[in-house]
Amino acid sequence: MAEGVQGIEAFIAGMPKAELHVHHVGSASPRVVAELAARHAGRSKVPVDPQALAEYFTFTDFAHFIEVYLSVVDLIRDAEDVRALTYGVAQDMARQNIRYAELTVTPYSSVSRGIPDVAFMEAIEDARLSAEKDLGIVLRWCFDIPGEAGLASAEETARLALDLAPDGLVSFGLGGPEIGVPRPQFKPYFDRARAAGLHSVPHAGESTGPETVWDAIRVLGAERIGHGTQSVKDPALVDYLGEHRIPLEVCPTSNLATRVVERIEDHPVRQMVDAGLLVTINSDDPPMFGTDLNTEYAVAAKLLGLDEAGVAALALGAVEASFLDGAGKRRLAGEIDAYLAGWRTA
Repeated sequence: MAEGVQGIEAFIAGMPKAELHVHHVGSASPRVVAELAARHAGRSKVPVDPQALAEYFTFTDFAHFIEVYLSVVDLIRDAEDVRALTYGVAQDMARQNIRYAELTVTPYSSVSRGIPDVAFMEAIEDARLSAEKDLGIVLRWCFDIPGEAGLASAEETARLALDLAPDGLVSFGLGGPEIGVPRPQFKPYFDRARAAGLHSVPHAGESTGPETVWDAIRVLGAERIGHGTQSVKDPALVDYLGEHRIPLEVCPTSNLATRVVERIEDHPVRQMVDAGLLVTINSDDPPMFGTDLNTEYAVAAKLLGLDEAGVAALALGAVEASFLDGAGKRRLAGEIDAYLAGWRTA
């Protein structure tokens, strides 16, 4: 068994993992984005050179990130683009030993750009089933409302989730900017989704304060919080999250890249863990932020001072917080436990 930082990184690389907060289009690798940009050359400002994408994916603030993100979304023009992107994301995840992932998908963005709704659903489902067969990774979907697009997008997302629900759909979310996009206005759509059996997983407390997290819980019935970075600023909220075991989907490098925190050392993940909150580690939009899930676990291990057992405990927390069924949770948790035991005896 290797020692120190290299040992932790090697341990993380081989560890079976679940990821709960990762965006569909935002997970497209530079290679896939460059191929799409070349395919639609002259109709997009996204660079066709994978090397140039690193500079393009350097953000001045959260608003700039949204602008760049939407320019990549605009590259997805037909169902084959959707399928290729989705399967490519699954390949990248499988290389990291991610066994289960809940991908946040924004169908409104693609359907509103002209991709037929049924074709979109067929494309993601075909990629999901192929990935499970070929790569051994289980994918599930969270359909989220792009908050910046207003209530029309909420209505359409609800329609797509309820009338055309693909087999892999497990949850309903809300993404995009938080500033100027109050959470309570989306209550009717979350009510309908929850009544249909979908889990509630809105983004909240990323670029706004704890009040947004309270709205997500009290108004939208949140079962997990996307980011929740600012939650630690309200002791009553911290107590509530801990008492009700509401998980936080923490994305450290994302928060640094979008200037939610100024330095990675300032990230409140330590406060969250010390308060006994259920923290899960995630990559959000990994290629855009120059990261992946393995890197995020390494960042968390450094910030929290974790050894291999501590890292495995974080991974088990993600399994607990997932929407896998009981058998699936036991199976993946067993894989993680067995991996840790094997590492210790190696």
